[in-house]
Amino acid sequence: MRTQDILSTHPNPSQNLDAIVALVNAAFACEQCCTSCADACLGEDSDMDLTYCIRTNLDCADICATTGRAVSRMTEPNTQLLRSQLEACRVACDACADECAKHADMHDHCRVCMECCRECSKACQSLLSAMPQGAMA
Repeated sequence: MRTQDILSTHPNPSQNLDAIVALVNAAFACEQCCTSCADACLGEDSDMDLTYCIRTNLDCADICATTGRAVSRMTEPNTQLLRSQLEACRVACDACADECAKHADMHDHCRVCMECCRECSKACQSLLSAMPQGAMA
């Protein structure tokens, strides 16, 4: 991805640029994994009820997409909002990873999605830890 390239050209680059880039990349990768996993669950010829897994995947995908977009906007950040969004993304990713873990032995797409969700959750936590209290930059 060219995330690093575009964000490094910002007139007011963040001191946390590496953590921001990692989060944006992880969030958009997780969005895609969750969307694909939900679709694969729909296509499974299985006796398992995957309805909750599909719902969790779709919720996580939407939250990851919003988080990636919000974090990539570095001008005049609302740090309270960003912290809340990052925390919501972390919670959604953890919930989705936990749900996919239940099916990971039977469905490879759930295993891959679980891994993506865990990576994104870690990226959220890393950026939250890197952010000074009350500031994004």
